[in-house]
Amino acid sequence: MSALYIDADACPVKAEAERVATRHGLRMFVVSNGGLRPSANPLVENVIVDQGADVADMWIAERCGPGDVVVTGDIPLAAKCIEAGARVLRHNGERFTEANIGQQLAMRDLMADLRAANPLGMQGGGKGFTKADRSRFLDALERELRAAKAEG
Repeated sequence: MSALYIDADACPVKAEAERVATRHGLRMFVVSNGGLRPSANPLVENVIVDQGADVADMWIAERCGPGDVVVTGDIPLAAKCIEAGARVLRHNGERFTEANIGQQLAMRDLMADLRAANPLGMQGGGKGFTKADRSRFLDALERELRAAKAEG
């Protein structure tokens, strides 16, 4: 296993991921467009990319591969990382896989179309991030890191 990549701009579980990565002695890349407090942990590298659409996503997608774990809520990034051979988790612990990524992409596109066609301009907003989500994430990250270690 080589690294843990965090798509950090909107990630609510950076601290939890750092604790788990540290316990495993794993290098962690926290990738963002800036504005995040850097970690003093020597295993954590804060990567600040140029401003622009999907620049952080491209940085992660170009570097991840087999044996790596990526944490993101971005479905197109998840698809690229899966294609590269990485294991991918959402912030709530749900796993993106080869078996479900196509459906996830299709649902994302459908929801974007529905929002764009909304004649009343109503905004949906997602559900809040809960303690249960955080707990599921920690459990899922531990499982994925162990599985990645077993693969490599």
